[in-house]
Amino acid sequence: MNAPVVIIGTGLAGYNVAREFRKLDSDTPLLLITADDGRSYSKPMLSTGFGKNKEADGLSMAEPGAMAEQLKAEVRTHTRISGIDPGHKRLWIGEEAVAYRDLILAWGAETVRVPVEGDAAELIFPINDLEDYARFRAAAAGKRRVLVLGAGLIGCEFANDLILGGYEIDLVAPCEHVMPTLLHPAAAAAVQAGLEGLGARFHLGPVLNRLQRTAEGLEAHLSDGKVIPCDLVVSAIGLRPRVDLAAAAGLQINRGIMVDRHLKTSHANIYALGDCAEVEGLNLLYVMPLMTCARALAQTLVGNATAVSYGPMPVTVKTPVCPLVVSPPPRGTEGVWSVEGEGANIKALCRDTSGRLLGYALTGSAVMEKLALNKELPPLLA
Repeated sequence: MNAPVVIIGTGLAGYNVAREFRKLDSDTPLLLITADDGRSYSKPMLSTGFGKNKEADGLSMAEPGAMAEQLKAEVRTHTRISGIDPGHKRLWIGEEAVAYRDLILAWGAETVRVPVEGDAAELIFPINDLEDYARFRAAAAGKRRVLVLGAGLIGCEFANDLILGGYEIDLVAPCEHVMPTLLHPAAAAAVQAGLEGLGARFHLGPVLNRLQRTAEGLEAHLSDGKVIPCDLVVSAIGLRPRVDLAAAAGLQINRGIMVDRHLKTSHANIYALGDCAEVEGLNLLYVMPLMTCARALAQTLVGNATAVSYGPMPVTVKTPVCPLVVSPPPRGTEGVWSVEGEGANIKALCRDTSGRLLGYALTGSAVMEKLALNKELPPLLA
């Protein structure tokens, strides 16, 4: 029997490359392996579930059995890879060897965890997949006060969603303004003001040192001496591409698993895409580049070598209290920012010395200008 194309991971990256591949090849054996339960869902929807009052089951779009049938594939759930042997084109699941024709790494990124003193560290919940979301929803039932660690994109999205779900929210982050790696300060101020208008309380600068149980719930002790009473904690302090198994197999890694424009790693017949991959130095943890990569890789897998190119990749942030679209200037470029508008409606544009648009941050009603501005943006990977 022919060795299958093996995809590790059944998130948006894994299932989408499988779908795109099946559009072009309906016969080659296809095996998907995942450490979780294999349900198909859209990860960006995890930060909309409380506002929509959706349980984890309500965010699931298909069970693994249905996905296996749809993709004419085998889907192995709750299965962990213990090693990859590129020289023999096989991987290991414990003592079981699984041969592959091509191997696609789509296992995503893991949440960054920081050590916290105290007796309640297990009540800090990362929400990185559907099973995490289900655990957090169960823990949050009947609770009211949630502390969010992190004020980046994910932290702000969860804060907005949890407030819409009826929770009281405090955010703690060691930064000067929200989404510091993404936003111009003027746009950040608009988003923060919007969330504060809903009732969010920001504690920017300090970090969480200790989480302690009390008779009434929890106490979060911050590095500036402040103590915040809460019932549970969401960790949204960032994601780190999963690279350990790839590194152990001898693949080149940097921040993510390094791949070329064809998404090929440093070993033949092994590819990577999604949150775990670094494409020509770019590790983009967003849906649009992921979908672009899935389409290109499917073509390459059927013998039509297709290089990935990224056009403008603006990011729509799910903070409905203050709509936000941002396109950060490409790395290595230098420009000058100009800011128009006031209050919730900010248009911040970054242009180079010749006036070419490099990036933008739009909030409130200014997001209506994104389509026109996108036409001016340079491609991220031409």
